[in-house]
Amino acid sequence: MSDQAAGHDEPHGGALASRLNWLRAAVLGANDGIVSTAGLVVGVAGATGDRSTLLTAGLAGLLAGSMSMAAGEYVSVSTQRDSEKAALAMEKRELREQPEAELVELTDLLAERGLSREVAREAAEQLTERDALRAHARVELGIDPDDLTNPWHAAWASFVAFTVGALLPLLAIVLPPADWRLWVTVVSVLGALALTGWSSARLGSAVVRPAVVRNISGGALAMAVTYGAGALLGAVGV
Repeated sequence: MSDQAAGHDEPHGGALASRLNWLRAAVLGANDGIVSTAGLVVGVAGATGDRSTLLTAGLAGLLAGSMSMAAGEYVSVSTQRDSEKAALAMEKRELREQPEAELVELTDLLAERGLSREVAREAAEQLTERDALRAHARVELGIDPDDLTNPWHAAWASFVAFTVGALLPLLAIVLPPADWRLWVTVVSVLGALALTGWSSARLGSAVVRPAVVRNISGGALAMAVTYGAGALLGAVGV
């Protein structure tokens, strides 16, 4: 192998798609943590400036949000994994009961991808001889049987991402002096949302500016609404 070929070691196919999906999920989880916790603590700040109250509300929001995200991801990915395993089991049964029909089906799928009928048939036969289930899983189902989705990984990733995002507005609202808390929180949150908007756009190969503007606008609106609600409730003594 030449030095050039040896140096050309980059992820392709499913590995790259899986990595991008995890990165995108982490960015979106952090974004949710930032916006939801910022809205909560800014809303409470509209009603009271008591540091312990702000800390209690922020911690409660962080824990509730991170646990909710983790539980939701676990349930969602568990369902996806169950579906993948069921599809693999059905494919295994079909290969055992109808091997010739499955070979024809694999040939058709390969031909649909641009191979000539003869080449598709030869490729299907070679793939079937090597590992029929793996071939059908990847070509027909789009599943890698060696890399099924893991619900625990998804749950922990969502928990950590949300927690990291939520820590920013929580620390920003309780650490600065009372007169600076609100503005420090707003500026920090908008800056963080600009970063997550940029990151999500880059990961999705999208235009950066609209993503950043949407992210900042959504976060600013959430904080404005919750602050207004908190200030109103504080004014009437609720």
